[in-house]
Amino acid sequence: MNDGALSQPPMAWRLCGNQVKLWRTEAGVTREELGREAGYGEETVKSVEQGRRRPTPEFLLAADQMFGARGKLIATQEYLQPDPFVPYAKDFMKYEAEAIALTSYQPLLIPGLLQTEETMRRLFDVHWPPMDDATIEERVKARLARQAILATQTKAFSFAIGEAALRNTLDRPEAHKRQLTHLLEVGRQRNVVIQVLPSAGANPGINGPFVLLESPNHERYAYEEGQTSSALHSNPEKVNALIQRHAMIAQCALNPDESARFIRRLADEL
Repeated sequence: MNDGALSQPPMAWRLCGNQVKLWRTEAGVTREELGREAGYGEETVKSVEQGRRRPTPEFLLAADQMFGARGKLIATQEYLQPDPFVPYAKDFMKYEAEAIALTSYQPLLIPGLLQTEETMRRLFDVHWPPMDDATIEERVKARLARQAILATQTKAFSFAIGEAALRNTLDRPEAHKRQLTHLLEVGRQRNVVIQVLPSAGANPGINGPFVLLESPNHERYAYEEGQTSSALHSNPEKVNALIQRHAMIAQCALNPDESARFIRRLADEL
């Protein structure tokens, strides 16, 4: 593993973008001309050709007709379905699915494994730049599927959640009440521990969220995600530092019973 390395955009996007560029060049068409025909800006066409953006069916149709590709570019649409995860998180998802233990700290958001579908959709709706409907549906489907690992009773899960995440209704009080109730239900599973980290005072988790994973071979990994990038660490020094940090966060947090009472009180207030 290359510690901190970022995943490339999907290969299908890069291959399709390269084909568009080759056809465009051979046809003697500029990016500006293609963009005008497809309703894209020149920079957006460039992003498509570089594989950083998934082309829409409308874009491929315009390019196919403009270059006389006779359906060859349109046919690539079958291989360009929305990616279920952001590219830089793919490696983490593989390790998460196989892990026998997962320890998470999230100060500002309900962890994805604990989110209701309503919470997911609200978060995806406010994502910026906006995502198309097909991508949102694929991301919701994938996140719901990830939650199946919670049912494996021989896997251990520990979640420390910041008070701010629990108080943020995302402008949907009724939906948030159902989210809090869902946390209480999941927290009753014997393989799941949920703790609330109060907002008052300083704590070791002030620098941001992270997830710790233990593989079936008892290898340990740490995952840190930012706005547009992530790092999956296997370096023992980095992983151990975050293990120690989480131990201190857990000490500062309410115990599981106190946490359940705290969450129930918040739900009752809505």
